[in-house]
Amino acid sequence: MQKLRFEPRLIPTVATACLLALFVYLGNWQAGKAERRAFEMAQHSERAKLGPYSIGAAKVDPLTLQDAPVTVRGVYEPQYQFFVDNRQEDGKPGVHLVTPLKIAGTETRILINRGWLGWPQGRQVLPKVANIAGEVQVSGVASVPLNKKFLLMPEHAESLPRLWSRLDLQRFAAEQSFPVQPVVLLQDSGDASDGLVRKWPPPEDRVGMHQSYSYQWFGMALALLVFYGVASVRSSKSS
Repeated sequence: MQKLRFEPRLIPTVATACLLALFVYLGNWQAGKAERRAFEMAQHSERAKLGPYSIGAAKVDPLTLQDAPVTVRGVYEPQYQFFVDNRQEDGKPGVHLVTPLKIAGTETRILINRGWLGWPQGRQVLPKVANIAGEVQVSGVASVPLNKKFLLMPEHAESLPRLWSRLDLQRFAAEQSFPVQPVVLLQDSGDASDGLVRKWPPPEDRVGMHQSYSYQWFGMALALLVFYGVASVRSSKSS
């Protein structure tokens, strides 16, 4: 008659413990991201019900305002504006026009992404946009640009002055002597008289994605534990 007994071995036990700790950590990490994103989206939903947040001289919290409706009053400063390359609209190549706005009554600026426009004269000539003089009120959604540098995508030299490869808030702030708000305002489509196209994707709901990843990591931890238990069982004949 065979008798089953549990006989774990040192190396498989240590390896299993390390992998199990890693899988549980990653599962908790993804679950935490899902909770934080759900909280942020709930915050933004509540703020939207109260109307847009008015931005002034005081530095705002970028994490709190991400994807939230905002409004600001001031004067455009086209002498500091730049274009963000490799933006597409309906499959057509183009750029985004980003113009600083000097907030009324302050020395603080905020970058306004005024929208998309194509290359009417080819990539050798920057598009021309009429300047907007005088004080204006701009409404839109606050955005915090991502400035991650991807390992397999090397930096390329910028082909034209004021044509940037990406919207880099830190770079802009470092090049100027005045304070800059840590968010970019994506101008809404209410005022289309300047001919720019303003179609911004809605805030991405990644709660379900993070939850799914969390379940996958916890499932892998459970499967590993079951496999380890089965593999550690030995059989022997009893007298």
